[in-house]
Amino acid sequence: MMPNASADPLSLRLDEKLTHLSGAHFEWYIYKIHDGLRRQSKKAYEPEILSIGPYHRGKGHLRMMEEHKLQYLRLLLKRTEETSVDRYVAAMRKLRKRAQGCYADSINLSEEQFVEMMLLDSCFIVEFLRKFSLTMLRDTNDPIFKMDWILHGIWRDLILFENQLPFFILVHLFTMTKIPDPRDNMVDLIIRYGYCVREHYICTMSPGFERLLRISYGISLDDMKHFLGVVHHILSSSVVKLVSYRNICHDEKRWDYIHSATELHEAGIRFKKAKRTPLLYIRFVNGVIEIPHFAVEERFETFFRNLIAHEEHLQDAGPKYVKDYLTFLCCLINSARDVSLLRRCGILENMLGDDEAVSAVFSKCSRCVQVSRADFCYYGDFNDINAYCKRRQNIWTTKLRRDYFNSPWKIISFLGVVLLLLLSLAQTTLSGLLISIILLAFQVAARELVETFSTLNH
Repeated sequence: MMPNASADPLSLRLDEKLTHLSGAHFEWYIYKIHDGLRRQSKKAYEPEILSIGPYHRGKGHLRMMEEHKLQYLRLLLKRTEETSVDRYVAAMRKLRKRAQGCYADSINLSEEQFVEMMLLDSCFIVEFLRKFSLTMLRDTNDPIFKMDWILHGIWRDLILFENQLPFFILVHLFTMTKIPDPRDNMVDLIIRYGYCVREHYICTMSPGFERLLRISYGISLDDMKHFLGVVHHILSSSVVKLVSYRNICHDEKRWDYIHSATELHEAGIRFKKAKRTPLLYIRFVNGVIEIPHFAVEERFETFFRNLIAHEEHLQDAGPKYVKDYLTFLCCLINSARDVSLLRRCGILENMLGDDEAVSAVFSKCSRCVQVSRADFCYYGDFNDINAYCKRRQNIWTTKLRRDYFNSPWKIISFLGVVLLLLLSLAQTTLSGLLISIILLAFQVAARELVETFSTLNH
């Protein structure tokens, strides 16, 4: 159809743009971090040693691992007794269009480069996970397994929001290269790796390896979008039923934020380390907030920022468990005093060395958290905590504890006054020389004891 010569120029330009739009529909689920989050912490979203996917491919400081990717492909061919990569290249070519449609942002790679990237990255991930758990597959000279910092760095980069491959690519290559070993299961290999890399939270602070494996039995590989999505699914699945059941008794979903840990402690609330419960399962029971043990180390912020970025791009409107968990912690931790309190309770392990540094980490993390007031999964606990703090009995109990029982010396003084009062009453009703002598002696001894302890205390 010929364009109308008298048509509006703007209409012609728009018609041309619409003509060149692709008619294909793809589900985007691998994005770049938006500028607002990146400005808060650029380092938290960028790989340190390993590039996966197209967004960071070719950056200079990541080239070291490209050699390892080629080595892993060579070793795969050696293990499968193949002389050419032709079978794998053909498989990647068939998946290319579908894979490209998963990336929301522009890709600066040609078709050939994209296929090469798919093969090398998927081969490295699959074979690395196998070698980590199935040690008989490792090459004796593989430097990756001789330095712990590389193992930790690879895990850190594999869970970055931008550093992802569509999971169906990994599954396809995994199926093509599967070995006859019951441990050779994709999700199990991810769990085993995460469990052994001690600084991360998917496993180290969870109720145990066997429970995590039971969670993995219900995971459908077809539903997984990428590596980060698997990690997030395992974390969320371990707590979703527990949180939902606990909130049943709370019909009203209106809630207010809670005070810091120090302020709650002054209001009579105690803190306790929860045992053998999922990381995200915080609960308030009978005046006690139970929190599973967690560690704050160098990569804490990176781990949670990328999980939260993933949650923000999920299509469903359900609760965002990781974001809500971090919100709970950010409410509790506003200062070094809060960090110190949780550390003394055995809940928080400070691997940064300075309580002020830990407080600063949570201050930064709080900027990336935007909680949905309608779906906040801890709203029942927040309501119960706030109600507990407002009870007059709890206020008086806390005031008594803070003002009169905050040190051994004050407790002794208080008990001395009570005993003096009792003896005075006894003197008025049971008059006698013996009572008077005992009372006088006790008064002198008590006064000297209190003065001595006060001097030592100062």
